[in-house]
Amino acid sequence: MYSYKMLDKISMETLHRAFVDAFSDYQVKMDLPFWKFQQMLQRRGYHPEISMGAFKDERMVGFVINGLRNWNGKETAYDLGTGVVKEYRRQGITSDLLLNIEKLLKEKNVEQYLLEVIQSNESAVQLYSKHNFKIQREFSCFQLEKDKFIPQTTCTVECVEKIDLKQFKEFWDVEPSWQNSIDSIYAVPEAFIYLVARLDHSIVGYGIIDKKTGDIPQLAVNQNYRGKGIASSILTEMVQRTESPKVSVLNMEAHLKPMEDFLVKSGFEYHVGQYEMLLKL
Repeated sequence: MYSYKMLDKISMETLHRAFVDAFSDYQVKMDLPFWKFQQMLQRRGYHPEISMGAFKDERMVGFVINGLRNWNGKETAYDLGTGVVKEYRRQGITSDLLLNIEKLLKEKNVEQYLLEVIQSNESAVQLYSKHNFKIQREFSCFQLEKDKFIPQTTCTVECVEKIDLKQFKEFWDVEPSWQNSIDSIYAVPEAFIYLVARLDHSIVGYGIIDKKTGDIPQLAVNQNYRGKGIASSILTEMVQRTESPKVSVLNMEAHLKPMEDFLVKSGFEYHVGQYEMLLKL
């Protein structure tokens, strides 16, 4: 018999321990020390009041961890992570957690529920589809080994203290995913390095990279200045400045062919594909 509890009275250490246990055999290897776990939760808007754990004899054996924000004009919950410890799987825990969460979100007048799931994880995709989640977008994830990167510079790139990202939304081709959104970056501003390229006294491109993990949430160039090596110059500066031996671009929309071609040409390798799925409550 399992008990289900909200996570508002559960310590971060307990949650981290359960998370690491549940994802120990995940399709994508997770390197998640405690500091990185805390940063992930903060960046993605963790709300313990709408997150839930499954417990067996006081041990957390399953969980749904959620964030909460306004997303595309609607109050939206976001699944930061759903997992069950290996020996407790196939016992209906995930379905029970999701049903409880869906009921809670409706009571709190949350309008929709967003998540991402690895495309090859067929059982998870089927489970979410069964709960009426619908695929919205397909994402691709890429990784670069830093020591294989060949620097390219055609313009001056400078490091700045911060960037008013809303000012540069016109540089975007698509809306970023939840974890790459403006709100997610501003949630942990100290975690990132901010770089801009200027031409004709104006900022024509910018890039943001995590100082320690090498994650690039945003890289964009003004459409009128593309094809001039500006993105390569920004990328070169980002790769040199991060402490991480790997650089990653996560959850880029799969149909962005020019960006994909740029990443592959720069030495990135395709890592995994994800679906963005949405449940309207």
